[in-house]
Amino acid sequence: MRIPSPPAIAIKILDMVRKDDFTFKDLAGIIESDPALVVKILKVANSSYYSFARKITSIETALSVLGSHAVKNIALSFVIISDLSSTKDDFFDYNLFWRRAITSAVAAELVAELVGMKNKDIFVSALLQDIGVIIFQTSLPNDYRSVMKENLTGQEPLHKIEERYFGFNHHELGAELLSSWHLPESIFQPILYQHCEKPVPEQYRKQMEILQLSDHLSSIYHGNQCVEKIRKINKILDTMFEIRGEAVNELIDAVANKSIDILTSFDFTPGAMRPFSQILQDANEELSNLNTSYEMLVIELREAKEKAEMLASELQNANKRLQELAFRDGLTGLFNHRYFQEGMDRELELAQRYGREFSLIIFDIDHFKKINDTYGHPAGDQVLIAISKTAELAVRKPDIVARYGGEEFAVILPETGFRDAKEVADRIRGDIERKIINVDGVTIKITVSVGYTCYRHSAYVRDKSAIISMADGALYTAKQSGRNIVFAMRFPGT
Repeated sequence: MRIPSPPAIAIKILDMVRKDDFTFKDLAGIIESDPALVVKILKVANSSYYSFARKITSIETALSVLGSHAVKNIALSFVIISDLSSTKDDFFDYNLFWRRAITSAVAAELVAELVGMKNKDIFVSALLQDIGVIIFQTSLPNDYRSVMKENLTGQEPLHKIEERYFGFNHHELGAELLSSWHLPESIFQPILYQHCEKPVPEQYRKQMEILQLSDHLSSIYHGNQCVEKIRKINKILDTMFEIRGEAVNELIDAVANKSIDILTSFDFTPGAMRPFSQILQDANEELSNLNTSYEMLVIELREAKEKAEMLASELQNANKRLQELAFRDGLTGLFNHRYFQEGMDRELELAQRYGREFSLIIFDIDHFKKINDTYGHPAGDQVLIAISKTAELAVRKPDIVARYGGEEFAVILPETGFRDAKEVADRIRGDIERKIINVDGVTIKITVSVGYTCYRHSAYVRDKSAIISMADGALYTAKQSGRNIVFAMRFPGT
């Protein structure tokens, strides 16, 4: 797996702030080497997120007012998002990922302030807590697409699916990446211990809990099941932080209000993002005769219905595609070799369990190489298609007609003895011999050689390969005997 290197300017910023004797002027000089970054930092510094009375016009002023930690974290956020948003992918929505990450960062900082925890790196830590998802997506796009599709079913948490596929989850991968970038432990250690079975060191426990809560708060505005998430958030705030009542509602609304400002600074459109109280107010106008609990139920049911319809449609389409890929031959439309083998297993098991019988026909196009050499492979494909349709019309619905391989075909006849099998084999041979195939104005006549056998419970055979070999031996004898004939072979005791 390819682990990306940190952006060059990020390395310079981190190296500078590690020095004990760095000055605001030194740090400002590094940031000012990127004019676009300067504009973005000043935009955040002057936004309502910080609400300073006077306008900040330089990086040095921003450093003196906001502090080096805050400016460092804002700068790192900008350069990392910019560096990891350049990849384009029709399946993965990078824009949504970063909108959700920024909202999570805002939520983490608001929660930390609300519970009185002083952690200057909580914004960056929350912003990058899911960065492992980006690394999975860019390094293993095909495998991770399967992970994301499986996660859509809601049967298993994302980190559990990742661990099943790769042996580790995106939090562990993200922490490893940030550690290799030499970011402070206070940023990546709380990320590492999310969903970790190891005991969480006490100095990181509170940060980790805030990161998990910030993810729930972000998913209210950028995910499904927002009503369920609000109930969960209420429970977490009550039991872990002793915060309840109106303070919870104010926090949820503040996440939206503050995030809209910051998203704009990061050049992401907040779209239809609104405080949850506004969403409820709109619901009140539509359902004025119902109380809030009913309104939340309506929202929840609507979300569940939309998700169920989307998943049902995707599942139906996926199952249809998988079934076609798994059991049908791409050229002829007949069952493929894999399905034939499974059909043989089924019939053999039924015959052995209930004392039944079944027959197997194998037939082969006579001189097919000559057809390809004379008329070309496209004409040969048309012949294969015509043979397939003719054979299907000559058998019953329960019978299995499969393309065994190349110009060889097989027919499984459930509950069919020798006499009836001979009748079907003769019909297939005769119908194909009478078939006139026109390809680009040229008439092609073909014949087939047919071999068949019948399996009965009384036969001293317990393996399908022996039955296939017996029918194949009959086909070989038919071809050696002049072609365009039907030949049968019997097992001893039948």
